[in-house]
Amino acid sequence: MNIVNKLLNVYKENTKLIIDDWTLKHQYISGMKKWIANIVPVELLTRRLNESVCSLVTLSEDGVFYDVFPDNIQTPNYGDNWGVSANYIEINNRAIAEMTNNLCRRGLNSTIKMLPAIPPSAKSWANCIILSQIFPNIYGDGYNKPAEVENSIYGIKLNSGYSRNIIDYDIADKLTPFEQFKAFNDLAHFHGLKTGFRTVISADQIKVVQKDGSDHVFNWNNEEHFNLFLNSHIELIKMGFEAVFIDSAKHIGGYDMENYTGVGALPSYEQMQYIIHEIRSRSGITHLSFFGEKSSGDFKRYEKLGLSTGTGFIDPVDFNSVKKEAVEYKYSKNYSPGVEVSNDNDSGGRSYEERLHRINNSLFAYEYPSDKLASFMQTEDIFPLRYDTNTHHLMMANPSYSTDGSPKSHWENLFTKDDGREYNKKVAELFSYSLNL
Repeated sequence: MNIVNKLLNVYKENTKLIIDDWTLKHQYISGMKKWIANIVPVELLTRRLNESVCSLVTLSEDGVFYDVFPDNIQTPNYGDNWGVSANYIEINNRAIAEMTNNLCRRGLNSTIKMLPAIPPSAKSWANCIILSQIFPNIYGDGYNKPAEVENSIYGIKLNSGYSRNIIDYDIADKLTPFEQFKAFNDLAHFHGLKTGFRTVISADQIKVVQKDGSDHVFNWNNEEHFNLFLNSHIELIKMGFEAVFIDSAKHIGGYDMENYTGVGALPSYEQMQYIIHEIRSRSGITHLSFFGEKSSGDFKRYEKLGLSTGTGFIDPVDFNSVKKEAVEYKYSKNYSPGVEVSNDNDSGGRSYEERLHRINNSLFAYEYPSDKLASFMQTEDIFPLRYDTNTHHLMMANPSYSTDGSPKSHWENLFTKDDGREYNKKVAELFSYSLNL
């Protein structure tokens, strides 16, 4: 039995798939590319997993409908250097988790349910989903807290499995965390998406859980800690992830530390170079993409480190500035800077029009499609958040916006409603023009 069917069986859902009429009514079609748009997230998040899988199969690019989910799923093939020109879309899988009273769980299932509404990869470049959370956060993992109480996603625990916000540990005896991640990756790959995750490298933002249950602050010069970090990331790659976003990548090796806002020591340049090399080597996967925050400026430094791209200092509002950079780096297929639609520090307040303008420039500012630079988006760039929160707040805190303690109420109130639907439709129209370039 393949892993997706095993997932459905564990939740006592039907593995028999049928054409999903709701999907047909909401699908956008660009050539052979299909996805759902003109929606608000609660419409997806309240569906059963079987309905979500039916939706993905109904959107199948090859036009074949599968009565049961197929056994052998391959990642979309864009060559080894696909990361240089990909669109990276970070999904805060903790924020869309099931919030039931004060509990937070099953964020990975919620992300699976969102997949039909993510535009698949284009002819000339990949779209890649980045998960905000993988490892447990240091304080309050598995729980939501009031909006004003810090519960940062930037502080993680190693040697303690995976986040209870994300993994469903109620079924872990039947479907391991490894299998749950693998099922997610198979479904994303089937939809024509690459996948990856965010990681942190600031030592004081990482705790190592000991056998006696105590926590030690991570130390890059501790061989046991170093190997734990390395092996934890190799294990995730073996689950099907193909990209790693490295928070504070710009500052690796003590570079530009006057602008460093993380907490604690960073790996040396040689240590990070070794980590990236060993992840590629030990996983046996050649087509991985590593990229980082503001890793621009001294481009050779980042290329030699092993990165594919990084959020850049290009003005995303200025079409000609983006196009100029795209032309300048058109022959740089190992590393090139990227365009920021928004990042994890986005504090909100940006108009819909500006967001759409930034997306437009990231998708179309070049001479030829093969010149395109990478771009970086957040959940809010596709599904607008409610007005009194923002991307960064949801990274730093984990509030429930439910008015009755139910997950549905949280999902209804986390995002904007009618204007968010209209905005999502406009995002789809931009992507629809780009997917066949």
